[in-house]
Amino acid sequence: MKGFDKKYKDFPDFILKITKQIWEGKDVDSIGEFYTDDIPVRSPFGITYGNKPVIEATYNTLKEFPNRQLLGEDVIWNGNDINGYHSSHRILSKGTHLGDGFYGKPTGKDIYYRVIADCACKSNQVYDEWIVRDQGAMVRQIGYTPKEFAQIMIDKEGGLEKAKKLFDKNDIKPSDYQPEKIKKDSAGQKYSEILSKVFEEGYDFNDYNRASSIYWPGNKLGHGREDISKFWNSLKDIFTDIKFTIEHVGYLDESNKNPRASIRWFLEGMHSADSGDYGKQTNSKLFIMGINHVELNEDGVIREWVLFDEVAIWKQILINSN
Repeated sequence: MKGFDKKYKDFPDFILKITKQIWEGKDVDSIGEFYTDDIPVRSPFGITYGNKPVIEATYNTLKEFPNRQLLGEDVIWNGNDINGYHSSHRILSKGTHLGDGFYGKPTGKDIYYRVIADCACKSNQVYDEWIVRDQGAMVRQIGYTPKEFAQIMIDKEGGLEKAKKLFDKNDIKPSDYQPEKIKKDSAGQKYSEILSKVFEEGYDFNDYNRASSIYWPGNKLGHGREDISKFWNSLKDIFTDIKFTIEHVGYLDESNKNPRASIRWFLEGMHSADSGDYGKQTNSKLFIMGINHVELNEDGVIREWVLFDEVAIWKQILINSN
């Protein structure tokens, strides 16, 4: 790989090793080496610019969860030396809530949750990042509901009028990364078509293997088409005037392995129905940024990891309902 240190055997090795070095090796300052000085980092809560906010946030997280481990479950990647490389890194994060900070007084509770980070890289550096955490799972294990923690965030920020704006599609900063064209019949094309159909009226989920599994925010796990349709419908049924867009597609079609794909997506619409998960309708616009991973076989989807931030959704609902 042009411009990358020769100690990395390939691009996934680079992603996995720098993550371990930064977090488990406690080499936080190396972020200044591995992240560019002006990198945009986008999450459901907004955008930061530069590696200094990343360094600060990492130190703060390690203060609260000093034994945090980031277990790299998969890196779905594309790219080349000319255009650079893109990774979608799915992480199972483990740790114990031992320090005071963003999540309140230490509870001593062990927690686990997933994170997916999409990174564009070139010459041994990350220069563009999108990240989604299963914060709903985090706060539930510490002792809050996503609604309660969203309210705590609003209160800390000075109330509804001063609450920090969340990310939406109007905040997009163009990236220098140019995605590769999606090949016909690739895992990327197949999953793009399936995920788009999920938000169509009356979709039957027959593109999912009868024995497929789904990993849903809040550390929820489902098996079979009935569970999968229940989870997806719990989200889409709160909306009218749905607009679903696919923002980035990555995929791997490797020999002797099941095809895999990653998709970063936006969902927006009017919050027009009551639900157990998201309370009373607000008849206002909601915006969701998500990242999914999927594994397929000849019968369709066999495993799907869906990630979006329930706390970010609740923060919008609470702001809109007042």
